Amino acid sequence: MRDLVVILTALNLEYDAVRRKLTNPRVHLHKRGTRFEIGDLPGAAGRVALALTGKGNQAAGVLAERAVDEFSPAAVLFVGVAGALWDTTQLGDVVMATHVYAYHGGTSEDDGLKARPRAWEADHGLLQLASYLGRSGWTGEISPGVTTPKVHFGPIAAGEIVQNSRISHEAVWIRNHYNDALAIEMEGAGVAQAGHLSGSPVAIVRGISDRADGTKNTDDDGSWQPRAAANAATFAIRLAEELLNQQGEISMDEDNPRANYVVNSSAGTTGIQAGGNVSGSNVWITTRSHNSPSTDLAAELSALRDRLTRERSTGTIDDATYEAARTELDIARKALAEKTPEGNSTFVLALKRLRGLVADVAGVVAQIAALITAVKGLS
Repeated sequence: MRDLVVILTALNLEYDAVRRKLTNPRVHLHKRGTRFEIGDLPGAAGRVALALTGKGNQAAGVLAERAVDEFSPAAVLFVGVAGALWDTTQLGDVVMATHVYAYHGGTSEDDGLKARPRAWEADHGLLQLASYLGRSGWTGEISPGVTTPKVHFGPIAAGEIVQNSRISHEAVWIRNHYNDALAIEMEGAGVAQAGHLSGSPVAIVRGISDRADGTKNTDDDGSWQPRAAANAATFAIRLAEELLNQQGEISMDEDNPRANYVVNSSAGTTGIQAGGNVSGSNVWITTRSHNSPSTDLAAELSALRDRLTRERSTGTIDDATYEAARTELDIARKALAEKTPEGNSTFVLALKRLRGLVADVAGVVAQIAALITAVKGLS
């Protein structure tokens, strides 16, 4: 779904930090029992499907792939806390993985344990967007008086143990073989592999709650874990908003085709996805512009409702999608009747959510894009 991002967490504390940032959360129960909550994003025409995986790469990977299969999301974000491996990151800072090491891969030989890691790179588009967000500011929701956290980009090491030492054999081995890793945790490798296998973009976002150096204790966990989880959730939600807003802009461009002239200079078949005329090997494509504001938005909205009804009757959209689409249309209709800037904004948000529901029906998406453009022309 173009308008939905999946966010997964391992701990209830991390889950609550994300959930507090969503509006109107409602339960979505997977047929195998996984409980998701779907909430609206405050700063984008989109939604988040939130779920708890529990600890460990295996559980996180299984539920990540389940979430991708269930929602076909724009991206999967794993959000939570982690331990810092070096002093370059401070408690409360956020680390987004440029790539994830599954550091427990290896072979044991007479002269020691030899590393055989697996690694997954972060999605290029998500990383570019996150880097932009890190430069332009993302901490608007951080409590006043609290030191402003920084966001760091670098490798994250993911294994199957809680690391809390600088001198243990495992700690020395990790720092020797993965000395560019900024943080260490227990779920990122599973989620990264699930994204790789399913083709879904994945981002691992972690707040630093301890230093993984033997100083981790219950008192510090009680203080720093909530703060680190809240900072990671803030960054992740902003990333989700920016991603869905960006996709909405791309979709608008795609849904407003301009007239084109195509020359087929060799024998063969030319595919045309618009009305046009063909003469010999020359093809003229002309399309109706969607950039002119409608003079009667209510009538256009009614026509859109009729179009959805027809698409349902032919089986192009299913009953559940149709009912959800009707809900968004009702919201848009009421907002339009207000004839205020706030109403126009609500109208646009409802139509963007509707566009996400019917993203695979090109004709309907084009009608929605025309309505969005029209109401923006009135602003």
